Amino acid sequence: MSRLFLRIILIRHKLFVTLVLSVGPLHAASGQVTDSLSVARRVVAAASLAAKEYTLGVPPAGGRITQPDEVDEARLFIDQARFDVALLPAAVRAGADSQLGAIRRLLDHLAPPAEVERSARALIEAISAATGGGLDPLPTRRPSLARGGQVYREQCASCHGDQGRGDGSKSQTVEGPPPANLADLAVMGSVTQQDIYRKILIGVAGTAMPEFGETLSEEDRWAVTAYVATLQYGGSAAAATLAAVRRAVDSALTLRSDKVAFDAYLAFEQVEGDVQARNPALARELETAFAELRARAGVGTPEELAAIRGRVFAALERAERLVVDKTSTANLLAQSFFLLLREGFEAILIVGALMAFLTKAGAPERRRDVALGAWWAVAASVASWILVEALFTISPAQREALEGVTMLLATIVLFSVSYWLLSKIEAAKWTAFVRKKMQGALSRGSGLALASVAFLAVYREGLETILFYKALFSSGGAQSAGAAVVASGIALGAVALVALYAAINYFGLKVPMKPFFAVTGAMLYYMAFVFAGKGIAALQTAGIMPLTALGWAPRVPQLGIYPTLESLVLQGTLFVLAGFALVWSATRPVKPVAVSRQPSVRELV
Repeated sequence: MSRLFLRIILIRHKLFVTLVLSVGPLHAASGQVTDSLSVARRVVAAASLAAKEYTLGVPPAGGRITQPDEVDEARLFIDQARFDVALLPAAVRAGADSQLGAIRRLLDHLAPPAEVERSARALIEAISAATGGGLDPLPTRRPSLARGGQVYREQCASCHGDQGRGDGSKSQTVEGPPPANLADLAVMGSVTQQDIYRKILIGVAGTAMPEFGETLSEEDRWAVTAYVATLQYGGSAAAATLAAVRRAVDSALTLRSDKVAFDAYLAFEQVEGDVQARNPALARELETAFAELRARAGVGTPEELAAIRGRVFAALERAERLVVDKTSTANLLAQSFFLLLREGFEAILIVGALMAFLTKAGAPERRRDVALGAWWAVAASVASWILVEALFTISPAQREALEGVTMLLATIVLFSVSYWLLSKIEAAKWTAFVRKKMQGALSRGSGLALASVAFLAVYREGLETILFYKALFSSGGAQSAGAAVVASGIALGAVALVALYAAINYFGLKVPMKPFFAVTGAMLYYMAFVFAGKGIAALQTAGIMPLTALGWAPRVPQLGIYPTLESLVLQGTLFVLAGFALVWSATRPVKPVAVSRQPSVRELV
């Protein structure tokens, strides 16, 4: 059904473009971009992409279709290119129309893909020759960023600098304008990969930028083009492409141009394969959204176009999270380590305090009740973890929703636990809290009461740990690498707990309580902030929560910061509350705690 719907959308778009182009003189009057170079680039890109899509939908021998959507899209690209022929340079206009018609017939007769590719290449070479070169389409194979980086360091870094900031060793001695800052969004924000490629191919007149058409192969030129395009986006080619798509969408709406809208879709084609591989439904959603954008860009009302822009940008935001965002290994490892260390140490303190109190009360034989309750809590925690995992396994269709809810619950608990720690940061207050727990356990007067206190104390820590780690596994993504990093953090935390216990019990180590809980409290605040952003993101991916993309907002996935209204509102609230808690803790008067003597950590443990 979705495939049929998409085909209808594409056919309607073809009819619409035919109608608009039947009154071609109106394009210039309405502010459309119609210069021959822009049109030539669009025709060249459309022909190249048609050959690529056709190759995906037809086997090498031809004669049959394996993926109808890809073949339909290839035909759409050729039809779109034929509508632009009238605006090509006169010297190539007739020949281009004839060649495009021949390619269309090859598609209709299901010719071998190699034959279609040869015809597309011949057309591209003819148009490129007529316009002075530099119109090569996007490469058929994805350029190697590793190779591009190597070529850049060999050929470009001496002027542009290792990071592309225009501060290379020769930057002060070049004649003419200084080398461009390739990492500056203001300088490079409107530059396409084709623009970069053309400058690499033929150089820049009046500057020290030479031409590399003879010294670099086409493959190397595209590789360094791709690398340069990523310098302003932290080295991510997909992020650079999606930024270009957003700019093209905004240009299409400003110019009311279906042509520029088509350019935006051509740019999106560079990452569509990655999106399709990870989330086919999202890829189809974006195709439909771009078809709607192309159909309505020139005739839609401002309100309608704003709504279309919102849908396109929301889907692009989800796509960027899918193909660009990477979880920091160091962050995952540190969070996993600190979680187990904090939760485990708190459990040791509470259970150890109960044991010590019973010894001082002259009832050491009742320590076995406390130990029994603690071990039952550990067993119950393991059982709870198994149940949680079963829930996520049983409901794979709702996995994103479950992960989002888990992370938001973890946010609430982490924030409240951190706030609780602020009120217990002084060692005297912590001692009073532990004494209160011991006295309550002893007052029950039975082994079951003592075991219950130990069980509840340890199981509470166990439930918190399960919730936090489930959220951490979710925030690390579904990749096995992320799970391995979290597991490594758990192992390191367990080793640290054993070492800490041994150091306290056998070597008399006195743990500085205030710094310990201040550091771990700050880590919990940080994790609550991250989980808040990623929890909202997961619910948006699941379609449960709306996504309002904000073009001006930053994107810092390591902090769970995404450019959406919903996530930033929640994180902003947490930030304000954290600031209030810190100010309140620092300025409120401290009441004296009535304790005859503050026991050492060794006495508690």
